[in-house]
Amino acid sequence: MQQVHVRKESIGEAELVECEPGALAENAVRFEIESFSVTANNVTYAVVGDGFGYWNFFPAPDGMGIVPMWGHARAIESNHPDIAVGERIYGYLPMASHLDVVPGKVTASGFADMAEHRQPMSPIYNQYSRLAADPEHDPAREGERMIFGPLFKTGFLIEYFLRSEHWFGATQLILTSASSKTAMGLASVARHRSPDVKRIGLTSAGNVRFVEESGLYDQVLSYEAVDGIVAEPSVSVDFAGNASLLRAIHQHLGSVLKYSCLVGVTHIEERGEGLDGIPGPTPTLFFAPDHAVALFKNVGPEEAGQQIAQSWRAFLADVGNSVTISRDAGLAAARDAFVQMVGGKVDPARGIVIEP
Repeated sequence: MQQVHVRKESIGEAELVECEPGALAENAVRFEIESFSVTANNVTYAVVGDGFGYWNFFPAPDGMGIVPMWGHARAIESNHPDIAVGERIYGYLPMASHLDVVPGKVTASGFADMAEHRQPMSPIYNQYSRLAADPEHDPAREGERMIFGPLFKTGFLIEYFLRSEHWFGATQLILTSASSKTAMGLASVARHRSPDVKRIGLTSAGNVRFVEESGLYDQVLSYEAVDGIVAEPSVSVDFAGNASLLRAIHQHLGSVLKYSCLVGVTHIEERGEGLDGIPGPTPTLFFAPDHAVALFKNVGPEEAGQQIAQSWRAFLADVGNSVTISRDAGLAAARDAFVQMVGGKVDPARGIVIEP
């Protein structure tokens, strides 16, 4: 068995290690990991790993961590009566070649991993879809699901939250790191569900053309052109984690900035505090699992699933061929891709899928 261990205090350092799998526990199932994506979302898991418990899902030696990924796996050994060898699943996986789970709450469409160490964390991450009866599964779109699916759902939940709050009276939505997949998901959902709200994408100068060509934004500006935003009632959703950029947005808009939302960190080297005394609303962190629970409670699981599926189909139609999926074999490729992602050196038009 192989795993990629990341140094918690310096996540740009990662190593490939060999491990002994050991005997399979009672009622457990051993899955061989077939594929997973590497995105900016995984960098966020590592950056805020200790604060949100992301390092706790897949234990590693002291000082090291295993970054969670989203992907597909196949059962190769089973001590559970309801899960047969050969069954495929989709869900939260380690950057590794194998994963042992203890299935519970088993239904035709999925199960939860009841392993003791995972119970303190959000149940959203412990759910696995059984592909044979999964309404979201499309064999031809497995790559897109891994790359966009979790990020898209975060974007969906942000739009649902802001719309539930009547957009805090705002008429325009400002998204930093507009080339990121979560931002693109939010822009797509807002385009279809809140078409009266103007969508403004902020991105690096080198990504302006890519973001413009996505067609998801009404206006695209480089980070150096924040002053080009019209000063009218706004909400900002910051995916970049760049304190100086967020300060510039607050200083430019002042009291017309009605809500400031923090989601993820793609520019980790610039995520310093640096926000003391900024004008406008206090930036507020968005934790997607809590909002997912609220959505399911408010509208019910069936209606929530229908809304997400409808917006997901619209999003796939929106993004079209904007991202080219590349498939790389081996965990060494996963390690290298993650390190490049940490350094911000990955083309946003490239979607990375690893096949361990």
